[in-house]
Amino acid sequence: MSQPVTLQNQFVRLEPLSHAHIPALLGIAQSNPRDVYALTNVPDTISGMTAYVDAALEMAAQGRAAPFATIDALSGSVVGSSRLANLEFWAWAMGNPLAKSDGTPDAAEIGWTWLAPAAQRTKINTAAKLLMLSHAFETWQVRRVTLKTDARNERSRNAMLRIGASFEGVLRCHVPASDGGVRDSAMYSILESEWLGVKLRLEGMLLSSDRRTGEPPLAPTG
Repeated sequence: MSQPVTLQNQFVRLEPLSHAHIPALLGIAQSNPRDVYALTNVPDTISGMTAYVDAALEMAAQGRAAPFATIDALSGSVVGSSRLANLEFWAWAMGNPLAKSDGTPDAAEIGWTWLAPAAQRTKINTAAKLLMLSHAFETWQVRRVTLKTDARNERSRNAMLRIGASFEGVLRCHVPASDGGVRDSAMYSILESEWLGVKLRLEGMLLSSDRRTGEPPLAPTG
């Protein structure tokens, strides 16, 4: 894995998550009603947010994630967080020409995504997904990107379909849910062979003259 990188376009800047982002992220969480995040895990205490960031940084230190703070490129304000995570390094047979030798992952997941209400349903989320998917498919050259969400989260499920991800099914009784129960996870993916079409779709969404895209924020994995 390479060193942390900052990804940026005209709508959003994704910079490596750090403890310096905790006050801004906590401020977002505490200044809005809990229900605006639906089934998304957004800690609203200093201890909870610190633990959330610490867990992300530990994943990064282990080479299993690239966590980001999401910055509105127009205002310069922190508006949320997201990650490329659950990085997979496949064990290929000796001599297999598909094996990678550059230390980059074979597959990745986009998740842990949440945004301040003012940034939801804007081009910030679309632009962030374009940046992360471009990094995964064009820099890391992964073969697959996974996206998943609580099966009850219709907003996130519709958003995944909107950007061109394919629905693969539901993992029942999969992981702890953000509301204290056990969740079923709806699974989606984008393959290397599908990336160009998805990229063109995202770029087309960003070319719209309307800053609001109607795309809900994706829920985090967990």
